[in-house]
Amino acid sequence: MRLSRAFIPTQKEIPADAVIPSHRLMLRAGLIRPLASGIYSYLPIGWKIMKKVMNIIREEMDAIGGQELHLPALNPIEIWDESGRNIDFGDEIFRLKDRKNRYYVLAPTHEEVISDLARKFVRSYKDLPQIWYQIQTKFRDEPRPRSGVLRTRQFIMKDSYTLNADSEGLDRGYDLHAKAYRNIFTHCNLHFHVVGASSGLMGGSGSQEFMVESEHGEDTLVLCNTCHYADNLDVASSIPHKITEKSVETSRVHTPGKRTIADISEFLKKQPNQLMKSLLYIIDNEPMMILIRGDHEVNESKLQSQFGPDIRPAHPEEVQDICGAEVGFVGPMGSKKPFRIYADEALKDQYNLTTGANENDYHISGIELTRDVEITNVIDIRSVKEGEKCKVCDGTLRVVQAIELGHIFKLGTKYSESMKALYLDKGGKEKPIFMGSYGIGVERIIASSIEQNYDEKGIVWDNILAPYSVHIIPLKSENEDIKTLAHRLYDQMNDNAIDTLIDDRDVSPGFKFKDADLLGMPLQIIIGEKWLSKGEIEIKERKSGNIVYTSENDILDTIQSMLRSL
Repeated sequence: MRLSRAFIPTQKEIPADAVIPSHRLMLRAGLIRPLASGIYSYLPIGWKIMKKVMNIIREEMDAIGGQELHLPALNPIEIWDESGRNIDFGDEIFRLKDRKNRYYVLAPTHEEVISDLARKFVRSYKDLPQIWYQIQTKFRDEPRPRSGVLRTRQFIMKDSYTLNADSEGLDRGYDLHAKAYRNIFTHCNLHFHVVGASSGLMGGSGSQEFMVESEHGEDTLVLCNTCHYADNLDVASSIPHKITEKSVETSRVHTPGKRTIADISEFLKKQPNQLMKSLLYIIDNEPMMILIRGDHEVNESKLQSQFGPDIRPAHPEEVQDICGAEVGFVGPMGSKKPFRIYADEALKDQYNLTTGANENDYHISGIELTRDVEITNVIDIRSVKEGEKCKVCDGTLRVVQAIELGHIFKLGTKYSESMKALYLDKGGKEKPIFMGSYGIGVERIIASSIEQNYDEKGIVWDNILAPYSVHIIPLKSENEDIKTLAHRLYDQMNDNAIDTLIDDRDVSPGFKFKDADLLGMPLQIIIGEKWLSKGEIEIKERKSGNIVYTSENDILDTIQSMLRSL
């Protein structure tokens, strides 16, 4: 491609609304342009990279027996009512009405459409297993689109689905996808982690996420520095730092106006880990209490996994009515009304704890749970903290931000049961199809690659995802010999299947160099004074900055060798 003819609108200034590196550089390098909040146009160079990523995905999906199809983005709302997700998705889903007053949704994912296809065409166990996949545009009504292409309202996703006769078949399909995903992200030269995760609105019995570390990521991972333990914070567990306290008798303590952990800690001269939070929740119109150490936080995803999505914090008036005290002074002992009590497992074997007395301006200290409180159950309900011990190897855990690349789910029969996607087994009995669902954010691969490969000058592509492998930079636009050589090399590279960009614009060398570094192609061929005086052509490696010199006769072999090494 000749830059004089190319639509690659580079920018020198950093856009004010672009916060993270990938967003800034995708805008500056002319990969994307915003149309509206969370909606982007992919310009030619950006779409060229997208196609590379999609081809890598297709190769690996085809290798595990996937069959590509293309499903409608516009779905009748009735199938979403069947699955229950029209309500579950809430305001995240786009809903619209046609001229005949029929309601539709713009699909954020396609489990319902797959289930509808399966119930119409899968009749017998002989029709199973199946692996269906697509690369399709999705829609989510994000309340706050941000981070460039990482959180948008319209995005491109590879989603695939396995259909099996039983859970063993589902396991095989899940494992095939796990392997394919590793191959895809490895092929894209991404450094990634495979972590346990919450299934969330997708449901099912198990899921894993594929994540890349990034300080700009919106997910939080817990990783062990010693073993290979890795989990999303939503499901991660650990061995917390223990506190050593002796068993004492309980006592009522006057704490006027002291409601928060920080206030009580300062007033009683106790560390937060010596205090206990008593948090009242409502589920199915019944109260329940969660007990957790003062230096820990309740993990909302774990809470919903334990008790379902309808659990909510009690309102202040409910707290007063049930416990007989205001928020900040409630506890598990002496409430006005009974309720179930669940203690976080970090409270096991802890003594001399302090929490609310169910009386305004008073707390109780010296609490020993096994002695003083009737616990319904002990559960893992807290978020892991940096520096705690790994349950697998006793190593030290670290907590990092990350970007989600892909997510795989064992859906089981969640959708096939609700939507009656059934098949006849060998005995002629109707059974629900076991389903799996597997997603990859195509744009997220590009953004993550940039997040892992950039410097102060611009993007640093490797040869796998680079839109062009070579960038030719003739420095003296007025010199006909240099121009002739540059175009001769350009033709030679393309004739040998080396995708090449040439800067044939009549602009200064400094301008050309800045654009070349911003665009970040792996190799730069520089034709200038060295060639005029010595016949030497300069080849610069964008990532390392290493420079080699070669002749025109040897340049093809040199370029091919350098690209192989990259």
